[in-house]
Amino acid sequence: MHQDGYIGRKMRLPKLKEKPAVIIAAFGSSSRAKYGLDLFRSVVELAFPDDDIFWAYTSEIIRKKDGSPGLQEILARVESLGFRRAVVQPLHVFPGTEYYQLVETCRFFPGLRIVPGETLLHRWEFIKKTLQIIEHDFLSPEEGLNIIALHGTPLAADSVNAVYLGLEHLIRNRYPNVIAASIEGVPDAEGVLAEIRRNKLSRQYQKVRIIPMMYIAGLHAEEDLMGDDRDSWKSVLERMGLYVECSEVSHNDQHWFKGLAWFPEILNFYLERLRRAMMLAQHY
Repeated sequence: MHQDGYIGRKMRLPKLKEKPAVIIAAFGSSSRAKYGLDLFRSVVELAFPDDDIFWAYTSEIIRKKDGSPGLQEILARVESLGFRRAVVQPLHVFPGTEYYQLVETCRFFPGLRIVPGETLLHRWEFIKKTLQIIEHDFLSPEEGLNIIALHGTPLAADSVNAVYLGLEHLIRNRYPNVIAASIEGVPDAEGVLAEIRRNKLSRQYQKVRIIPMMYIAGLHAEEDLMGDDRDSWKSVLERMGLYVECSEVSHNDQHWFKGLAWFPEILNFYLERLRRAMMLAQHY
């Protein structure tokens, strides 16, 4: 017996796991559009049947509403389960402030070697491939005008603004009847709507299709884009004399505004980001 009365015995430590934990980090959703998360859940479980998959939610508001775990909580859990490596794949579309906060959490979390995956639009190559997918939903110039709805950021100093403006530039150069606007920040929605009015595009086009470039087209689509409020994009465009629609999808007799989660090719792009992070984790 030791001097302090403790009888020496082996400590029961968890068996260390060789493979990394797979953590999917999503913003989350408080609307029924969160079904889009279930779509990726099915895809990733099918692609990685032998891996341990966990989900974390980065929105503090969502976590408070439904008790969903945050990234730090999930990282602590996988460490307690005996993992020493983890891959964190975000379902974020743009590499903005929230993404870099995720990276910082991964970087300074003790006890785990963590590889964060890249966002959907992390590289210009990714942006071009994504546009090639969603362009199939565009109205032709003979049919009408398309507005790609971006989330945007209220932070002027956020480096992701360069990506938003670069994307807008790509869109204007590639498509004669497609423009981009952000709900927050740039490209400025008020300015884009004013441009439509100033250039009298309602004489050229009778119809406008709004295409959300968001993983989930939830409350933003239901309220800011297609809501009945006077300041919604739909209301403003209708006062110009335009017919306004938003990309939709139906499943099991339910209808959703069509976010990026409803494009199988986009889900595969996220799997590509995850596979790359898994490969890096093998050598990290």
